[in-house]
Amino acid sequence: SLTVSSTKLIECSTKSFSPESVRLVDGAGLCSGRVEVKSDQSWASVCEADFDRQDAEVVCGELGCGAPAALQGGLYGEGEGQTWDKEFQCKGKESLLLDCDTSDREINTCLPGNAVGLTCSEPDDVRLVGGGSRCAGGVEGYDQGEWRTVGAADRARTHVAAVVCRQLGCGSTVSVLPGNTTGGFLVYCSGTESSLRECWRSFELFPGLTVICSVQPEISLTDSMGGVSRGHQGPEVFRGYSFTITCSTQPQYPGGSFLLTFTGSNRTQTQPAVNHSAAFLFPAADDSHQGNYRCVYDNYVFSHDFSSESELLSLTITASPLPAFIIRHVVVLLILLTGITTSYLYYKVKTFTQTLQVISTRGRGREREWRY
Repeated sequence: SLTVSSTKLIECSTKSFSPESVRLVDGAGLCSGRVEVKSDQSWASVCEADFDRQDAEVVCGELGCGAPAALQGGLYGEGEGQTWDKEFQCKGKESLLLDCDTSDREINTCLPGNAVGLTCSEPDDVRLVGGGSRCAGGVEGYDQGEWRTVGAADRARTHVAAVVCRQLGCGSTVSVLPGNTTGGFLVYCSGTESSLRECWRSFELFPGLTVICSVQPEISLTDSMGGVSRGHQGPEVFRGYSFTITCSTQPQYPGGSFLLTFTGSNRTQTQPAVNHSAAFLFPAADDSHQGNYRCVYDNYVFSHDFSSESELLSLTITASPLPAFIIRHVVVLLILLTGITTSYLYYKVKTFTQTLQVISTRGRGREREWRY
């Protein structure tokens, strides 16, 4: 939590990104949902017939979002409260929805299921600069037509960093460092927001942030001999069979390396990240390979070493299925041998029969010659 005086708290709370007159509810974030307008201290849904593209442009701009991407009745369900009883007639340039002209409905065209839903595009209003990657660097926010340094108090740094990493699609925070103090604005987040626009801000001067984000690396098991199966407790490898553990990560940073750790012993292996992955080959499985494996991705970014860990892979070594393999092949060989023997006997019998027929035919011919 942020420790500030009551005066500072009042000043900060009046600088919310969220306006007071319109909101989008039941959507994925601040920039999507069912349109609701504040009326007499309560919120009212807006009918689809009373709302058009120009009205949507005003709402998206008022919320600090990008251009309208979808506009449809019933897109985000129906509101439980009242319905706004006027038609908006915005020109698209107004700063607030309630600054637009309105008119009374001539007929009742607002039917159930037609509460208008709006999706605005997400603006590119936060970035990380100077780190050689879109997922590392100093935090900047786009405000009033220019990019400004984003600062935070000491106790709020990790929360702000978590929101920035989430908004950029860069996973979770692995490092937060103090940055330069330049002209910018202070941000306070709880850490659960989907974007920086949902946080509180004030134009006080606080030290900036340097943030390094990273997606959790993945770990997987493969084999080329059919020696891996899926058991009740996870993957199983048959003794004597080869297997490969692959570590990989999304292409956020160039280079780096993967460390494969094995719990239960001090055994580790390290390989450079090639095309953002590394493969660790085990030629023949034995009981010493049973246990838990984890991939650790290490890199040097923004003059700072960082690492992120994958989930555990629990591996079990089981008895080789060699006897069943032999029995299966012996049965196949017996079937083939039986087929060959049957074919051979059939051929011999057929040949012997044909020979008897030839001898019988010749015998009858000689008998006719003797008679004449």
